[in-house]
Amino acid sequence: MDIFGVLSLFGGLAMFLFGMDVMGKGLERQAGNKLQVLLEKLTDNPVKGFLLGLGVTAVIQSSSATTVMVVGFVNAGIMELRQAVGIIMGANVGTTVTAWILSLSGISGDSLFMKLLKPTSFTPILAVIGIILFMSAKSDKKKNIGTILLGFAVLMFGMEQMSNAVEPLTNVPEFTRLFTLFTNPILGILAGAILTAIIQSSSASVGILQALSVTGAITYGNAIPIIMGQNIGTCITAILSSIGANKGAKRAAAVHLYFNIIGVIVFLVLFYILKAIIGFDFIDESVSQMGIAVVHTLFNVVATAVMMPFSKFLVKLACMTVKDKNEKEQESIVLDERFFTAPSVAVSQSESMAVKMAKTAQLSIEKAISVIKNYDEHKIADIKELETEVDKYEDVLGTYLVKLSNKDMSDEDSRKISRILHTIGDFERISDHAVNIKEAAQEMKNKSIHFSSEAKIELNVLEEAVRKIVDVSVEAFTKNDTELSKRVEPLEQVVNDLTRIIKNRHVERLKVGECTIELGFVLSDLINNYERIADHCSNIALAIIEVNRGSFDTHGYITDIKASGDAEFKQMYDEYKKTYALS
Repeated sequence: MDIFGVLSLFGGLAMFLFGMDVMGKGLERQAGNKLQVLLEKLTDNPVKGFLLGLGVTAVIQSSSATTVMVVGFVNAGIMELRQAVGIIMGANVGTTVTAWILSLSGISGDSLFMKLLKPTSFTPILAVIGIILFMSAKSDKKKNIGTILLGFAVLMFGMEQMSNAVEPLTNVPEFTRLFTLFTNPILGILAGAILTAIIQSSSASVGILQALSVTGAITYGNAIPIIMGQNIGTCITAILSSIGANKGAKRAAAVHLYFNIIGVIVFLVLFYILKAIIGFDFIDESVSQMGIAVVHTLFNVVATAVMMPFSKFLVKLACMTVKDKNEKEQESIVLDERFFTAPSVAVSQSESMAVKMAKTAQLSIEKAISVIKNYDEHKIADIKELETEVDKYEDVLGTYLVKLSNKDMSDEDSRKISRILHTIGDFERISDHAVNIKEAAQEMKNKSIHFSSEAKIELNVLEEAVRKIVDVSVEAFTKNDTELSKRVEPLEQVVNDLTRIIKNRHVERLKVGECTIELGFVLSDLINNYERIADHCSNIALAIIEVNRGSFDTHGYITDIKASGDAEFKQMYDEYKKTYALS
């Protein structure tokens, strides 16, 4: 092979790896948060877990990505170790689909049907369709399909390029002698493991082996140990992913490693025992691309069938390797950067945390309003803890989403990130106002001051309106409901009206000596906080509306609905005004 042949080989390899990466990411984006829905269907039945792992991996064409997500779920406490075992086994079988797709390039025959099955016949058509969809389609779904088709086309072109580049090596004795080394199972396993660990993809390393098989220099005796090593080498991704994670995640990575190591040992022992007893005539025959796919699939199916009944043993072995520590383990961080390999899953996890943040802020307001009427030291302490918790949510979410926003993702996921980033600051401020209300309650308790009966009635109406606007805002955010969000702005206007009326009535009572200046300061602080809470709820609702509209002109939106005398807005405003009317 001359220098041009070497360049052609590495160029084909580059196209192959790039195409595999593009196709995998396109498949992930197309699957969207369905990946999380599938993987979070927790079950104690390892067979169902196996089917989930198989299905997800067959869709995204990467057992490494599936396993890394599982490590992330275990690290986040979403999934237990015993539930992860079946999914890991399924991922190993699901990854064999790629080898079968690549084996199509080895199809030969003169009939029209056989020619149509060859990638050289249909790949150019897929490439043309893919580029048309990618460049002209407006919807995410069609663009993703275009990306998948383009990735597959580049993948198959790279495979063909590699096969053509190595074909001249058929007549090179040194190349043939190189593969005789791999008849030693230990060397074959090491070679396969090292190659796969370097490129971190068993599918890619199997594809490279399939490309080399066109030389005829690789026999079944060479290929089998290499394929076994490739299954061990693919564990490196999960192992690296578990670094810095909690013990559960480390154990999940250990399960993946032990499953493949034990599977390789069992498979090779059975294979060589049968070879010694009955002999295998095919062992010295040249392996084809389809033969490699068969061996790869057979190993994973046999290993799963053997190890499935011993899934509890794998868990126990992993627990023995990664032992419990005496010191208390730090609480898991839900937002795990391991999910960056599947951005749609990372976005979905962020949404879940943002909803928790919203409901925590909602609870802090509920408790704060309640202590104004019925002072309770336990609730006072709870409000401060809830505010601290909301602050942590904001910090973790903000940092995580900024990093995540740099990843390749669909427009829908980008909008979800934008919606969260535009609202978490308002939820944090709402919890701050809950602390302010709590402090007002403490001041009234310490100074033994009380509102007049008229002021209590007025505050009660205002507080009910504030509870309502917070509840509606949180529900709208949780459901990402634009129509429900539209109900917030009319209610915010009612809250503003109430605060203005209450302030005016307080001034009148102050003039006739029915209220003190000191109590007036407390009342003013309270209603100002209630008004600010309503303002933040308005910001949240407007963010939902504008992000879903594909713009972010909140001022323009408010101006439009008020200036145009929007009938829907006026109707909702009148309804709320009637519900929260002062006597």
